[in-house]
Amino acid sequence: MQDKLKRLKKIVGEALELQRVAAVLDWDQQVGMPVAAAAERARQTSLISCLAHEKQTSCELGELLESLVPEMENLDPESDDYCLIKLVGRDYKRHTKVPSEHVAEFSHLTSLAHSKWESALAGSDFLIFKDSLTRIFEMRREYAEFFAPYDHVYDPLLDEFEPGMKTATLIEIFDTIRPLQVELLREIAARPEPYQTCLDNKFATDKQWQLANLAATAIGYDFNRGRLDSVVHPFTTTFNLNDVRITSSAKVDNLTCISSTMHEAGHAIYEQNIAESLENTPLASGVSLGIHESQSRLWENLVGRSHSFLEFFYPKMQSAFPVLQGTSIDKFYRAYNTVKPGFIRIDADEATYNMHVMLRFELEVAMLEGSLAVADLPEAWNAKMKEYLGIIPPNDALGCLQDVHWSAGLIGYFPTYALGNLISAQLWKACRMKFSNLDKAIACGRFDELRKWLGENIHCYGSKFEPMDLLKRISGDGIRPEIYLKYLREKYSAIYGL
Repeated sequence: MQDKLKRLKKIVGEALELQRVAAVLDWDQQVGMPVAAAAERARQTSLISCLAHEKQTSCELGELLESLVPEMENLDPESDDYCLIKLVGRDYKRHTKVPSEHVAEFSHLTSLAHSKWESALAGSDFLIFKDSLTRIFEMRREYAEFFAPYDHVYDPLLDEFEPGMKTATLIEIFDTIRPLQVELLREIAARPEPYQTCLDNKFATDKQWQLANLAATAIGYDFNRGRLDSVVHPFTTTFNLNDVRITSSAKVDNLTCISSTMHEAGHAIYEQNIAESLENTPLASGVSLGIHESQSRLWENLVGRSHSFLEFFYPKMQSAFPVLQGTSIDKFYRAYNTVKPGFIRIDADEATYNMHVMLRFELEVAMLEGSLAVADLPEAWNAKMKEYLGIIPPNDALGCLQDVHWSAGLIGYFPTYALGNLISAQLWKACRMKFSNLDKAIACGRFDELRKWLGENIHCYGSKFEPMDLLKRISGDGIRPEIYLKYLREKYSAIYGL
């Protein structure tokens, strides 16, 4: 058995290395590649993706799995080897349904689409991106058909990011939280807006980058095994457990660089703290995007926007920006957490954020089902923004072009942000029950207890356990939307006097 396991690990390790080479190429494309290099980069990423897929679907790997599965009964179900065979078997079934030619074409398409998207965003012109996006959705429908029969065309795509989750379950969750969040927003809108003058200023971007570095370092991001770069749309990427890179963006008219960087650092801390024994196997990554987003949203919001964190960090912000020195921490906290419907998802407050996610989910489903033509996306987007948030974007850059995800073909990704919000509240509740002095520790700039708890309960396991099994281990239950809704209501009741 050990010889077969060794060979299996070699094959999947080589496939993983190829995927990480593709990640390096993608990082370079988004961080510093010359615009004129897009076509050649598309050919490179297409080749690498095809080679990785061939490794993942080789006959030898299938034969190894066929011989190893019966022997799993001799392994501890929680052992690394048992979990590896189980995960590789699941992935093998999925990968072998998809032809290599499809993988190569899709990789080529999305690499070129990224450049089209950047041009469209810069010029706020959806037509530049329309044809690329149309083909992306066509190919995602083709991909889904490889997995027919299915309950819903969205299911195979969602399963890539949130294994085991179904579209019907998502709809049920969103139908639960939508009316309650709409009601909360209605109540907040009826109250006076908190003092905002302190944020109506210009904040030098170089100072913001310094603060972003300080915040990421403070919560535990290891810059010896990573770096922070500026991009159009923030993201995190893992080349190996000792090279996990984050990106962010800074705008002179707001302070979102800090929260954005904490968000990405939350992703990276997860990856940096996966057990070394899992390295160079498919287990050496976050188990799902919902769990991953729970980490980024926890550090960004439940920590980063808390009064306790500002007790530690606000003096540093005042030092960097003297214009804040006349504003008390209590006033700044309320201003920093003001609820105000806006156009940009990544800048959204906690009370409106899920509305942005549900909007995207519904549009994705409509375009996959064929009930919405990609050409009509801008109009449909604006209609839903009006319905959900009462505002209409003045242009496509502030509307349907704002996110990088669709250019990368990441259809099915957006719902995981909302799932991450819900899961983060459950984790936060469980952690606070264990550490009664957590707020005091955060106010003193001590994040080791929280980080260690997350590391021991989530990070170290990588992808060993299925997402909902992992959540049940920690919280004793699956996703419970009411915990997040209770958190939101308590927070904003205190800020707005509801």
